[in-house]
Amino acid sequence: MVVKEYCDDYQSQVIDLILNIQQQEYNIPITKNDQPDLLDIKAFYQKGNGNFWAALYGDKVVGTISLLDIGKGQVALRKMFVDKNFRGATYKTASILLEIALQWAKEHTIEAVFLGTTPKFLAAHRFYEKNGFISMDHNNLPDSFPVMEVDKKFYKYIVKGK
Repeated sequence: MVVKEYCDDYQSQVIDLILNIQQQEYNIPITKNDQPDLLDIKAFYQKGNGNFWAALYGDKVVGTISLLDIGKGQVALRKMFVDKNFRGATYKTASILLEIALQWAKEHTIEAVFLGTTPKFLAAHRFYEKNGFISMDHNNLPDSFPVMEVDKKFYKYIVKGK
């Protein structure tokens, strides 16, 4: 497995992976049209201190993660999804993706990473907490943080060693 910065060659696979996890695994009634960021990933994420990565197993996209620049040395972690067959200790896909994103944040002098998620993603909550993210109240989010309708649980990560 390798992780590469997003390019448009991956777009249809990225959309399929994310929608499948949201709709099929978690029964979240969200569509591609509800997520306009997926229609132009480069323009939405790959600007300023933001970026988007895809984990590839061969030529198949098996995971995604992104950092959205929200200004003032802060980013929003978004679109972290891993194919269910590539989760866990065997491939460590989620850990590798998060490590790459946090290293990017460190190299780009980011002070804090924020994220919002659905209460249904319990394994994700444990994963983020295990990796140093601290649960926080939505009232303490930066004004520029883009809250998605399904986001009800929020986290913050302080980037150290900038």
